[in-house]
Amino acid sequence: MDRRGGISEATVRRLSNYFRILEDLEREGVETVSSDTLADRYGTTSAQVRKDFSSFGSFGRRGLGYQVRGLRDSIGQILGIDRGWRLVLVGAGNLGHALFHYEEFRRQNFTIVAIFDSNPDLAGSNWSGVPILPMEEMRRVVEERDAAIGVIAVPAAAGQDVADRLVAAGVKAILNFAPVKLKEPESVFIRNVNLS
Repeated sequence: MDRRGGISEATVRRLSNYFRILEDLEREGVETVSSDTLADRYGTTSAQVRKDFSSFGSFGRRGLGYQVRGLRDSIGQILGIDRGWRLVLVGAGNLGHALFHYEEFRRQNFTIVAIFDSNPDLAGSNWSGVPILPMEEMRRVVEERDAAIGVIAVPAAAGQDVADRLVAAGVKAILNFAPVKLKEPESVFIRNVNLS
């Protein structure tokens, strides 16, 4: 189990995938969906789908399936996707630039409010109006801009130091794209993303 209200990481991962499938179904004009269809699209069993949903209440009607939009909205609330999330991005290199322009962040209601980099030549510049700041300003900016999530896009050697700084600055979660597995403190959820 993780620290998000007793929901296991595996369940959160499945709910995230159901959410994406429901978005696709909505774009396709589908109004209702069965647990069998969701299971087929995700690669699991309909029993697992029903079990995942039953943990959070009753979403569908036996024999009629689920309303696509209503189920998507309910899962969005469970995952916190229905609210806006403020991120800080650490690393203004090629990976950081690609992540800054990653459309899925915007679609999921994530907003990058500041970028940090150790290169002093980048301080004072910006990407689409979002300032690139020196690392020393992280704690102040995270607090002032109410950033809950840090995104790490730095080389492996700097990954743990950046994570430690983000934790000290007060973020609640870290999305780590650095090619290193980070030590996870009790107070912060870390998702290590392997791009290889």
